[in-house]
Amino acid sequence: MTDKKNKAFDIDAVITWVDGNDENHINKLSQYVENKSSLKSKGFLTRFYQVNEIEFCIKSIKKYAPYVRNIYVVTDNQTPDFLKNNNDFKNVNIVDHKIIFKGYEDFLPVFNSNSIETMIGRIPNLAEHFIYFNDDMLLINETKPSDFFSEEGLPILRGRWTNYESEKLKKFLESVGLKKKRISKLGYKKAQENIARILKFKKYLKVSHTPFSMRKSIINDFLEKNEKVLLNNIKYRFRDPSYFMIQSLAAHLEILNKSFVLQKNFQLLHFGSSDKPLFWIKLKLNSIQNKKEKLFLNIQSLDLYPEKKLNYILNWLIKHMS
Repeated sequence: MTDKKNKAFDIDAVITWVDGNDENHINKLSQYVENKSSLKSKGFLTRFYQVNEIEFCIKSIKKYAPYVRNIYVVTDNQTPDFLKNNNDFKNVNIVDHKIIFKGYEDFLPVFNSNSIETMIGRIPNLAEHFIYFNDDMLLINETKPSDFFSEEGLPILRGRWTNYESEKLKKFLESVGLKKKRISKLGYKKAQENIARILKFKKYLKVSHTPFSMRKSIINDFLEKNEKVLLNNIKYRFRDPSYFMIQSLAAHLEILNKSFVLQKNFQLLHFGSSDKPLFWIKLKLNSIQNKKEKLFLNIQSLDLYPEKKLNYILNWLIKHMS
């Protein structure tokens, strides 16, 4: 693969973001939450809270993926502070929920990330080839277009084929202590299984917490022809066990079309828990300097990290993105 051939088509980036600390957002959220006590739950609010991850995400794209044409930040009437009156980010565009939900405004406001993600293919002027980021997904080393799309424009999928989870086996493993019991049934894995079942796969491709390569026409064509599936995925203001991930939809549609390249090496450094000790965090972050093959960093629920760990991570990110 050559970069020259990859540059034959534009590549954009899309990031969904919410400032959960914003008073207007909190007031709006409180109008629709039935269980008001959940507004005091860290486990519930961490989906909305942020510690400026969006700034690091955008800066990482600018630094390590300079070939990206436009960066679209999808929000609900919000703008990250660092973008206000800043001319250094001219290719960063704010896209309000009202734009992508045009014709479906009755479903707004929505606080369900999966609902919002379902509509990102409707961003005006979005390139056919784009990379989808959650705001906690960062680039940490130099990337090439060929890390996301083949020279023919096929998406690079990072995932592993996985059997559907048996509820009976799951309950048994939980009962004997071999599997951690989860209160919520709204998991990352379940959202991938759901769409694979809809598309009648016998197994599903379990994708990881990495930036995701997608083609606009693939998802838009399917959702336009299957409006019932679309409506079911956007009708819930909050998460529901029936929802699916747009990334997983895109992946399985490409698999059906045999129009993909499977990358089994995720090239990912993933922090899934704030419980890891500080020395482990230091070791992992500092190892990046010697591991150029690691391209992605995902730190989930950064707002839950204790102050000492959080400060170390933020200082590392400032240095690494400068």
